[in-house]
Amino acid sequence: MAKEQTTTLTVFPRSVEGSRATRRLRREGKVPGVLYGRGGEPLPLSVDARDLRLALQATGAVIELTLDGKSTPAVLKEVQRHQVRGETTHVDFLRVDLSKPIHAIVPLELTGGDDAPGVREGGILDQQLRELNIEALPNDIPESIELDVSGLEIGGVATLEGVSLPAGVTLLEELEIVVAAVLAPRLRAEGEEGIEQETAVVGEAQASAGGGEELEPGE
Repeated sequence: MAKEQTTTLTVFPRSVEGSRATRRLRREGKVPGVLYGRGGEPLPLSVDARDLRLALQATGAVIELTLDGKSTPAVLKEVQRHQVRGETTHVDFLRVDLSKPIHAIVPLELTGGDDAPGVREGGILDQQLRELNIEALPNDIPESIELDVSGLEIGGVATLEGVSLPAGVTLLEELEIVVAAVLAPRLRAEGEEGIEQETAVVGEAQASAGGGEELEPGE
């Protein structure tokens, strides 16, 4: 869990001057962002791109934002990335009260997949849910939540009923939701064979249709 682990990040105020100023910030190795929440006014800010990258890699959901010598606990609310290069182009931070629970989305990770009997027999482990909505105190938000699927047979499914939640974490999802299933290998093989057969039939039909006299364009 992320309890009692906090990362410090220095941020700087910025003036909102349009896209040209934003591009200049990025050329200088900085990332524009906004801090909002808890009834306060939205605060435009910027942060060094390298410092931000290290902070996001650190353990813990809470980030202590330091601005002009004052510290504000916050959590990362949204990250925007360049579609091609993948670099961070904008960040949103949300002010938090460490004594009050908040909603968060955390990754769901499967464990024991390679040991599942169905997988050992050639089945395909299909993960259908990869994120969970939870509620917890900011310092109790886990980096991820795990679900053990080592007991799944071919055709078996795992639901959220099998998730073991850390102390202080409430799951905001229906327990009947299917997380993963082990698919029979023959289903995938039949699907691929069906596609090949259908493609062959279409090709034959097109060849038969094209067997007549060719027409000149416009005819």
